Amino acid sequence: MAARSLSAIQECAEAIRKNGGASLAFQMDISNPDQIKEGIAQIREHFGEIDILVNNAGIVRDNLLLRMKEEEWKAVLSTNLDGVYYATKAVIGGMIRQRFGRVINIASVVGQMGNAGQTNYVASKSGLIGFTKALARELGGRNVTVNAVAPGFIETDMTRDLPEKTRSELEASIPLRRLGSVEDVAFGVRFLASKEAGYITGHVLNINGGMYM
Repeated sequence: MAARSLSAIQECAEAIRKNGGASLAFQMDISNPDQIKEGIAQIREHFGEIDILVNNAGIVRDNLLLRMKEEEWKAVLSTNLDGVYYATKAVIGGMIRQRFGRVINIASVVGQMGNAGQTNYVASKSGLIGFTKALARELGGRNVTVNAVAPGFIETDMTRDLPEKTRSELEASIPLRRLGSVEDVAFGVRFLASKEAGYITGHVLNINGGMYM
């Protein structure tokens, strides 16, 4: 696993090892193609060819478009969309050669329905959905599936800090009347990576409690 800050993932990597798995944590800026190439090389050296790629790096720089600075636009697009291009391009050659692979892109409900104050983020997630569908058509003949997961509002540190009134209004807008959990999203990703999902490609799996249908 990779992140800009090693401290953000070392605990998770250690937990995987303690439970009998193998894990490698290293520093990577997903918007930097050279760091991606170096990271992919380390993974192949330790574990061999890559079977599953989950593109889940993402940032926000929220602002109304009228006030949005160019650097806010570029920062979000370079991480959320360019990074997916760099990482996916770096691994699909091996997937094609072995005639097996799973690419799973983490999009967002706002990439489907829009959200005021997030034109940069929405553009990146909407673009990611289009990227998913196009690449699924390119790689389908090589037994490589490409799918997206579009989470709604998920229980995280950020959403826990919402004012009570805002949170209540948000929950009321969701048919299941609750925010999702990180496990809800993880289960969806695990399914798309599984053998059972081998005949699913180009699909956007909505995990949003019915917020967008």
